[in-house]
Amino acid sequence: MTGALRFFATAPRGVAGLLVAELRAMGAADVAERPAGAVFSGTLELAYRACLWSRTANRVLLPLAEFAAPDPDALYEAVKALAWEDHLALEGSLAVECALAASAAITHSRFAAQRVKDAVVDRFRELRGARPSVDLVHPDLRIHLHVRGGRATVSVDLSGASLHLRGYRSAGVAAPLKENLAAAILLRAGWPEVAESGGALLDPMCGSGTLLVEGAMIAADIAPGLLRTYFGFSGWLGHDAGSWERLLAEARERRADGLVRAPTVVGYDSDVVAVRAALANVEQAGLHGCVHVERRGLSACEPPRATGAPGLVVVNPPYGRRLGTPAQLTALYVELGSLLRRRFPEWRAAVFTANPELGRRIGLRAHRTHVLYNGAIECRLLHFAPQAAATTTAGAAGAEMFANRLRKNLKTLGRWARREGVDCYRLYDADLPEYAVAVDLYSGGTGTGEGGPWVHVQEYEAPPTVDPAKAGMRLQDALAAVREVLEVPDGRVFLKVRRRRKGRDQYTKLAAAGRFHEVREGGLRFLVNFTDYLDTGLFLDHRPTRSLIRGLASGRRFLNLFGYTGTASVYAAAGGASSTLTVDLSRTYLDWARRNLALNGYAGPRHSLVQADCLEWLRDPGTRGAFDLIFLDPPTFSTSKRMRGTFDVQRDHVALIRDALRLLAPGGVLWFSNNLRRFRLDTEALEDLRVEDVTRRTIPRDFARSPRIHKCYRIRGTEKGTEGIFIDHPATASSAAPDASVPL
Repeated sequence: MTGALRFFATAPRGVAGLLVAELRAMGAADVAERPAGAVFSGTLELAYRACLWSRTANRVLLPLAEFAAPDPDALYEAVKALAWEDHLALEGSLAVECALAASAAITHSRFAAQRVKDAVVDRFRELRGARPSVDLVHPDLRIHLHVRGGRATVSVDLSGASLHLRGYRSAGVAAPLKENLAAAILLRAGWPEVAESGGALLDPMCGSGTLLVEGAMIAADIAPGLLRTYFGFSGWLGHDAGSWERLLAEARERRADGLVRAPTVVGYDSDVVAVRAALANVEQAGLHGCVHVERRGLSACEPPRATGAPGLVVVNPPYGRRLGTPAQLTALYVELGSLLRRRFPEWRAAVFTANPELGRRIGLRAHRTHVLYNGAIECRLLHFAPQAAATTTAGAAGAEMFANRLRKNLKTLGRWARREGVDCYRLYDADLPEYAVAVDLYSGGTGTGEGGPWVHVQEYEAPPTVDPAKAGMRLQDALAAVREVLEVPDGRVFLKVRRRRKGRDQYTKLAAAGRFHEVREGGLRFLVNFTDYLDTGLFLDHRPTRSLIRGLASGRRFLNLFGYTGTASVYAAAGGASSTLTVDLSRTYLDWARRNLALNGYAGPRHSLVQADCLEWLRDPGTRGAFDLIFLDPPTFSTSKRMRGTFDVQRDHVALIRDALRLLAPGGVLWFSNNLRRFRLDTEALEDLRVEDVTRRTIPRDFARSPRIHKCYRIRGTEKGTEGIFIDHPATASSAAPDASVPL
């Protein structure tokens, strides 16, 4: 046959779209998707190419005739009228396959196939006095009959046996995937793009290795039909042997070239029988050395060492139809989710399952889902991107409550923040007991080239009575909701786990990335660090306190004790302070403070920084009466090699306040604040002073749910006109302090 012909290629349910793309890439014309496959136009050579190269098709059919078939007799007469002698030699063999649609007028497929066979052989008897034989395995002509309603289509099946039979499966295990379904899974999962970029393929439950072999053939440009020894056109009288040989030669050449650049393909399975079957299939496919298979449990799976770009994890875990008990499967899917989060955070992942409930146990929200069918079983291909996907546990009521609370807070607090010009604020603070995290939203500044937002998430350490696995899953839910609701990628979400620290352990540096981000607050610019330290460098709960300092600072000499990153000093300078002095024991924090001051244009001798132990420095008689406004921000608890003894704010606050008061000039102001939630001011020991608890005034709206976040007092001496001193400090040892920081 020459010229353009019309063909029909069948495919598994849910795969027709991929088949259409394949046919178009081969050069087919007039391609149109149908529920069971695709129709297309082209030469006979194009149909051969589809038989050899289609990874998703079941069959490639050449329709010969369509006609009315209201009953078996009408079917017989119409088939007998066709010129079968043009397609089959008298000494040849035939087989008939029948597919009936639900609406078919003819209801018995075997009887319909028998009537078609009778019509063909009866025609030969009448014309030649003899008839061809029947061969159900490798016939010279395979006839395909399709009946829908009262009409029938008769075709030559060019593929012969279903094209999913590649010829490499020599061993199998229970519930294997068909080869073309495995290929469809990989194509939907984006494996060709991953392979092209240098990524690896890994199946942690590989079974007999179908996904591995199909993945290797896709990446190495190996024709899926190259190992087949039989096609339906082989004994057909219309066969063009020359075209077929040219296609085979091309395919062999492409295979040789492709194997040279094949990427890493790895499979693991805990079942020794499955591993042996997979190794046998890999060997039969000619992929020895290209696909690595070994026995390994799910918890021991890890990315291949010699990989470049992030790869693809693809897995077809059991889903309860034929394998596994509910309890076993639930644990398996939970472990799979944990594996993806812990070991493959930068990889893509695709999980094929027919059980949506088990799919939710993975603990990740699929950013895309495809419906595919494993035979008659409707399945879902769930696509995950563990590092970037929005990952609330699908269907989990608690996770949805958390997400809804975030949305509600974002709406109300976001409106307030925009109205008040607040760029960095606490969005959530353990509002729901099950989700004990704090979520802070930081907007970006200018001049950095990378504006925000950034999200700083702090998990409060769960008590021993809480199951760590449950706490971990809830944390994953929370992080997923944060990404989803706030629409921020993983690279802008940072996690810390807050737990109580003791002694010098509280000063442990968490990382050494040294990366700072610029944010704005109150029209001022500050540098924050989300990874390296216990806190970011900007205590959001003291925003009103800093504003009060700015309002009081005009023309005054300002002292910032335990100055940390100098944010209060920046506010005082912005308020018109005649001078600022920032004292802290840490050189790191003082350098940070210097950068914050310079970022806002406050540098030079008027804005000094002193590295010293504040407790010792306060006792220097040369500083008496030298300041008009003091901000005292002591730690809750402190000890270091450079300190004499220890400091405890509850135990030592009276002496500290009195030492600070000695530095005030007449009419000066002392504000005192600390972050010990159980703090109680010793009013009897300070009864000679005028002390006003201004905590409620200094708790911002975004911390209204946590009024114990700090204590704040305005303390004035007995001199008329003295307004007080203000003391403030970051949370440390006995308050919750983060101990681990991980950029997600």
